[in-house]
Amino acid sequence: MAVLKVIEVLANSEQSWEDATKKAVAHAAKSVKHIKSVYVQDQSASVDDGEITDFRVNVKITFEVK
Repeated sequence: MAVLKVIEVLANSEQSWEDATKKAVAHAAKSVKHIKSVYVQDQSASVDDGEITDFRVNVKITFEVK
């Protein structure tokens, strides 16, 4: 039987939501081992003068506890 844990991570990127998600996983992987999945819960963006300046994601990262 596997024991899984879920953490919530917020991340941002000037490029895209996909890049923000990759940054969230990469940052979590520095201290969390055995990451199994990532679920994008929310997406948002900052806008300035009619242009998107910042993409933001709220993700849930699932990892196995060994």
